[in-house]
Amino acid sequence: MALHPAGEPGPYPAEVRHRIRREVQGDYGHMARTLNDCGVDVVSLQYRPSIWGADGAYVLDFIRALRVPMVATIHELPANPTPAQRQILAELADTARMLVAMSAAASDRLRNDYGLAPARIEIIPHGVPDLPLVSPEAIKARLGFRDRAVILSFGLLTPGKGFESVIDAMPAILAAEPTARYIILGAASSDASDGESDAYRAALEARVTRLGLAEQVRFIDKFVGRVELGTWLEAADVVALPSLDLDRTVSGRLAYAMGAGRAIVSTRSAYAAEMLAHGRGRFVPPASPEKLAAEIIGLLADPAERAAIGRLAYEHVREMVWWQVGRRYRLLFDRAADPAAREQTPSLRKMAARVF
Repeated sequence: MALHPAGEPGPYPAEVRHRIRREVQGDYGHMARTLNDCGVDVVSLQYRPSIWGADGAYVLDFIRALRVPMVATIHELPANPTPAQRQILAELADTARMLVAMSAAASDRLRNDYGLAPARIEIIPHGVPDLPLVSPEAIKARLGFRDRAVILSFGLLTPGKGFESVIDAMPAILAAEPTARYIILGAASSDASDGESDAYRAALEARVTRLGLAEQVRFIDKFVGRVELGTWLEAADVVALPSLDLDRTVSGRLAYAMGAGRAIVSTRSAYAAEMLAHGRGRFVPPASPEKLAAEIIGLLADPAERAAIGRLAYEHVREMVWWQVGRRYRLLFDRAADPAAREQTPSLRKMAARVF
C-alpha cells in the first residue's frame, strides 16, 4: 500500500496493490477496512506526520478502522510537539503492538518529550544497501569524473539541506583543489506546489552562475534507483550533508553514505551526533561555508584520513544492511501477530492521560 499526492498515481511495482490519495481523508478509513479483509497478519505503518494530513491527523482515521495487528515505524519526530501532535502519537502508540524508533535519539525523544513507555519502543535502525567498500578511483571513470575530486550531496531538492552552503564553499575548495567537482544528485520534490521546487532549483542554479561555478557544480536532476545511487556514493570522495535541521532523529541520506564507507561532513543533528561519533565523520556548524570548506579541503588533501573515516563509518553500519534489518522486523512482526502479545505489554492510553 502506498500514499501518494492526489492525481499523481506514480509508477509502482506490481506488489503495490492499494493506494491512498494523501489529501483525500475518506481514503484512509476505507483502505484500513480493505486491509481488514485482505488476510494480512500484520500491518507495517510508516509514520511521518507531514504525509498523514495536518499534524499527521489522518493516521487516526486509518488506525481507528484497522482491525489487523499493526507495528508503526516513526520516521519524523518534532522536537517541540504541539498538543495535537502529542495526542496523535499517543493514540498511535496505544493502538500499535509496538513503535519502532530508528535511533537511540528517536527512542529518547519518544520517552522524554512524548511520554511513551520504554516497553513499547523497539529500536531498529534505518537500513542501508550492502555495498562493498571500494576506492572512489575505481568508480569515477564510469561516471565521467576520472582524476577529479568528487563532493556529493543527494536527496530531494528541497530547502533546508544546506546545498547553498556547499555551493558557497566551492570557490575556497577550488582554490585548494582545482579538480574538485560538486554533484547535487536529486530531483525536485513532487510535493511542492505553485512551482516552489522549480523556484528553489532556479535559485541554486543562479547562485552557481553568480559564483562562476557552472563547470564545477553539476546538477543530476532525477530520481535514481538503489543501484545508481550506490554507484554515485561509491564514486564520492566526500559526502556533504550540512542540513539546517538539527532536530532530526533519523536520516536515510546519512545512513546510506555511511553504508558506502564515505567520509562525511555533516552538521550535528541529533542523528548525526549519534551516528558519526568516535571519529566516524566530521562536523560543521549550520550555514557555515567557511568551516565547511576547511573540513572538505582537509579531507581532500589527506586520502589516508578520508579512507580511515570512511572505514569507521562502514564498519559501524554493518548491522544496518537491509537483510539484517529485515530479519529484525520479521521477528518483531512475528511477535506482533501473536494474539497474546497485546496482553503482555502495558497500555499507553492511561499513561497518555497522565502525561498529556
